[in-house]
Amino acid sequence: MTIRPILIIPEPKLRTTSAAVETIDGEIRKLVDDMFETMYGAPGIGLAAIQVGVEKRVVTIDVAREGEAKKPVALINPEIIAASEETSVYSEGCLSIPEYYEEVERPARVTVRFLDLEGKMREVEAEGLFATCVQHEIDHLNGVLFIDHISKLKRDRVIKKFTKQAKHKAEA
Repeated sequence: MTIRPILIIPEPKLRTTSAAVETIDGEIRKLVDDMFETMYGAPGIGLAAIQVGVEKRVVTIDVAREGEAKKPVALINPEIIAASEETSVYSEGCLSIPEYYEEVERPARVTVRFLDLEGKMREVEAEGLFATCVQHEIDHLNGVLFIDHISKLKRDRVIKKFTKQAKHKAEA
């Protein structure tokens, strides 16, 4: 397993729509292993393949709390097929926008359909933090960042900050 570098905004690749996985093979399994290693090392609770520069519809999630046994879930080609009208608000962060958190309102429950690593179609009812994380990561697969769900003023401010940091880093 390899820890891969995580793309940080304003990296344009983060705004691309990821392609569906056609075949779950050794390459996809290695990607998933690397993504879990990268996610746990960051540390984070979710990671989309595009965040490590791979334009495939692959997501890894583990919302187990510290001290609990790990509960890793890999979702291949995930899609939300139902969402509750009821919403919930979580303070979200993102490995591609380090150390920035903002309250985001999303559906409280979603039903997600995906392939597991054996290629079997699964459906899961997600709620609470898991539902928020699933929605956040599927957004990544569609080129959407959590800051797209906050006010334009706050979004512009954080993009400006990270653009400035990237420029300074490039000049160093």
